[in-house]
Parts: sequence; C-alpha cells; structure tokens
Amino acid sequence: MGKTEDGRREAYSDFAVVYDTFMDNAPYEKWCGMIADMIEKYGVSVPGGESGDALESERNLVLDLGCGTGVLTELLYRKGYDMIGVDSSASMLNIAMNRRQESGSRILYLQQDMRELELYSTVGTVVSVCDSLNYILEEQELEQVFSLVNNYLYPGGIFVFDFNTDYKYREIIGDATIAESREECSFIWENYFDRETGINEYDVTVFVREKGEFFRRFTETHLQRGYTKEQMKRLVERAGMKLVRMFDADTGEDVTEVSERIYVIAREQGK
Repeated sequence: MGKTEDGRREAYSDFAVVYDTFMDNAPYEKWCGMIADMIEKYGVSVPGGESGDALESERNLVLDLGCGTGVLTELLYRKGYDMIGVDSSASMLNIAMNRRQESGSRILYLQQDMRELELYSTVGTVVSVCDSLNYILEEQELEQVFSLVNNYLYPGGIFVFDFNTDYKYREIIGDATIAESREECSFIWENYFDRETGINEYDVTVFVREKGEFFRRFTETHLQRGYTKEQMKRLVERAGMKLVRMFDADTGEDVTEVSERIYVIAREQGK
C-alpha cells in the first residue's frame, strides 16, 4: 500500500470532473433535510435551549467541511443558511465555484486542509458528511480536526458528521472490485483492506469520453480509515465537545455492531 500523508493528497484531482456523475444517486436532498432538522432540534437556533438565544448571524452560519463540489452546500444555502464551504481539493472547489456562479448563491469557498482549519469568525454549525472524515488516517490528527471545529463553533453550536465504520471496511467492502459503465464515462474500483493497519485503499480507474470514440484514462488512489463508535466518542470528548447523539445512518435508530455508517451530533461546551 502506498501510504501518503493523508488519504486525500492524491485524491479528487482528475476524478473531480466525473465525481458528480457517479454521485447522481446520492440522496443529497435527504441529507440536507436531515441536517436542517438536526440544526432546528439541537443547534443554537433553539430558543431557550442549552445555548440560549443565539445571534441571528451566528444562528444561520454553517460550515460544510469537506464540501467537495458544493452540491450539499448549495442545498443548505437554499434552506436559508449562510454557507461556508471548505475543501482541500482545488479541482473540486473549481466545480463548486462554477456551480455558485450558475446559481447566483453567495457561498464563501475556502481551500484548506481541515487539519489546519482557519476561519474569520465562529459558526453556529459545522457539518461534514459523505465520509470526509474517514480520509483522516491517524487518531491524533482527527482529534486535531475536532479541536479546531470546537474552537470555531459558536457557544453551544453543534458539529454534525458521519463516518464509515471499521466494520464496513473489514466485513462489507473488504477486497472487492466494482465497475460501472456510463455512456460518457466508466470506472473500475479496486478495493483493498489491510487488517493490520486498518487502512482501506481503493484504486479508481476512470475512462472519460473526450472526442468521438476516444477516451481518456486516469487512476487515483484513495486511502481511508474506518473508526468505531467508541473511538469517535473518545475523540469528540477529548476535543472538548459534548456527545449529544449517535445513530445508524441507514436506519435512524441506535448504533449496532453491524452499523456501516454512523451519524454523530456533538456540541461545543467551552474552549
């Protein structure tokens, strides 16, 4: 396995141009609605809640951490939130900014490594979905991300994120090969899970039609680590946040030993 400093350093460059094509079945609208419901129920927007009444500017300011091409960021903007999108990939952000130009939204996009997050103000909510945090391969660095999130959350603000579990990589994905063919592009996904290191590697080979019957071929390597609910609880609390809730992303019920993706809600409780 070719280990890099982090799982995204070589990822989402050429692949960015086809990312939305292969994610066209992702339930972004559902995710957006669920996040809005969680902000309404648990966030600083709750009058008289743990955080008290928030300032309007902080109440509506949401950071999409690992925003990618900005699909979810735009949907949350349409919900009425003031959005900031952060991603480490210039290629993904270029697509997000083109989307912003077409929509006329006023989203602020920043190219930053989430381990070095730097904002100009606090925000009411931070969200990070679609397993962005699984690209952080070391516990120490993930704790650093959580600490930075806590630092930039408005008092009582919430952090909503999901992650793929160790169980999913170990027992479900494993050493699998997946292929999908479209008229304009196709891919072959070769997955390898190293049980000793706990690192999941997938090599994605993509064929993109460029002219007539001619296709361009490129390959990207992505590295991710699966985490357990116990690890996430410990890291959230060590970063200074309070764990509010964990639930299975597929069922919406309590987490089980066979949960493949987990949602977490954590609250800022002091710097």
